[in-house]
Amino acid sequence: MKTVLISGAGIAGPTLAFWLRAAGFEPTLIERVPHLRTGGYVIDFWGLGYDIAERMGLIAEINRVGYHVREVRIVDDRGRRVTGFGTRVFSELTGGRYVTLRRSDLSRLLFEKIRGTTEVIFDNEIAGLQQQPDGVRVRLKKGDERRFDLVVGADGLHSAVRGLTFGPQREFEKHLGYVVAAFELSGYRSRDEDVYLMYGQPGRMLGRFTLHDDRTLFLFVFGADGDSLPGTLDGQKAMLRKIYGEGKWECPQVLERLQETDDLYFDRVSQIRMESWSRGRVALAGDAAFCVSLVAGQGSALAMISAYVLAGELASAGGRHEEAFRNYQARLRSYISAKQQGAERFASAFAPTTAGGLWFRNQVIRAFAIPGLARIAVGRDIADTLRLPDYHWPSLQQFAA
Repeated sequence: MKTVLISGAGIAGPTLAFWLRAAGFEPTLIERVPHLRTGGYVIDFWGLGYDIAERMGLIAEINRVGYHVREVRIVDDRGRRVTGFGTRVFSELTGGRYVTLRRSDLSRLLFEKIRGTTEVIFDNEIAGLQQQPDGVRVRLKKGDERRFDLVVGADGLHSAVRGLTFGPQREFEKHLGYVVAAFELSGYRSRDEDVYLMYGQPGRMLGRFTLHDDRTLFLFVFGADGDSLPGTLDGQKAMLRKIYGEGKWECPQVLERLQETDDLYFDRVSQIRMESWSRGRVALAGDAAFCVSLVAGQGSALAMISAYVLAGELASAGGRHEEAFRNYQARLRSYISAKQQGAERFASAFAPTTAGGLWFRNQVIRAFAIPGLARIAVGRDIADTLRLPDYHWPSLQQFAA
């Protein structure tokens, strides 16, 4: 039985562990933080990622913890509706297989599918990799060296495995000119169930989304140089206060309560573009290989797709990693490239840099009310053109219930 070390317990990592186990491999999952992450942001989930979750027996739980958003609404300084659009078109384009949920909830549900069947190492990370003809010697930050047949980096935009194997992140990262921050609060006064509200000024956007259990999510997207971001929580909060300090709508209330959180997601909006997703016995999956950027809206589903295909190709190749890695990339390369191009086009819609750009964005959204136009405008990006392969999973029934 081939052993595979997977770095990262977010989305791609647990999905890969599940399908590798179904294929008869022995995966080990390592995560540098002490526990699964909470908070973060919400994602829209549909398409092939939804199909994979269904094959894993997760759809009932995903719909239970998720949300079915009715409207995306743009508001002005006083909170009045400027424009917006209903989300029924997304449901129609996906046959009703469309749900919004917290990324951390999806990660938790995926992790529960491997609990008890996969070795998991929290609060540790890979510090060194030495590839050998018959395996990979892995040096852990805490602990001795271990040997695995293969190593997969599923550790996100800032992948340590990618850095150790391929080189510095700057060689592969394309910054899209924006920064994103997100946090949650309990007991926030304003609540609009199943409505995503967005307030924009030139170069910055604040979004609000009502969660279950009297919680509220806030999302900031603003134009900034990604090379000079503060590295401390206090510095990040200070940056948000400076950029949004003159904002209207609910900016003053949100910034006042920003002091309450110790769990702030804060990062630049970037893509990862690489010629190859593997080198020797080491491969990359999800954002580590091809991050499409947070604003793309499909990153979690793409992470699951890449994990499923990577596991399936390893199974089909009988563990011959060179063949499997080659086929894995061949199946997904053009599909992922198209998703990255679409995300790059879409990024500026979150926070247009000028008043004219905001006006134009709002006119485009207003036009979505014209019958059929929204279907034409977003149908290309919603539809999945890739056909999900049907691989053979000899051990699937042993733990997939």
